[in-house]
Amino acid sequence: MPLFKRILFYLGGFGIGLIILYFYVGQSGASCDYSYGPNARTLKNIRMKDRVVTENATLFLSQNGLDTSAISALLLDGNVLFSESNTKLDSCKIYAIEGEVLDKNIKMMVENCDELVSILEVYKNKD
Repeated sequence: MPLFKRILFYLGGFGIGLIILYFYVGQSGASCDYSYGPNARTLKNIRMKDRVVTENATLFLSQNGLDTSAISALLLDGNVLFSESNTKLDSCKIYAIEGEVLDKNIKMMVENCDELVSILEVYKNKD
């Protein structure tokens, strides 16, 4: 079989495989984050759960002209500080997340349980 015919068969099969994969993954609702490292997995896990914001966090947000959308923005674009987090707990892990929202560099402490996420505190980052 000539080389050109082999390449043509290969590309045809590869194309059909891509089309099948596209429809299979599209139907299953699978998603792929652009960066699926520990930071992205942790933030995605926190974003998918119901959130409760404590009074201290709400007070800080209102004093600095922010609302709960700042928390949502941090959960999308923030950085998880694993060195400041307590991930060795059995029940609910505590994460420190920092980021910039409306030109304000803020940090928050989040308690991530099985069903619920509690925003424990939000404060200005000292960087």
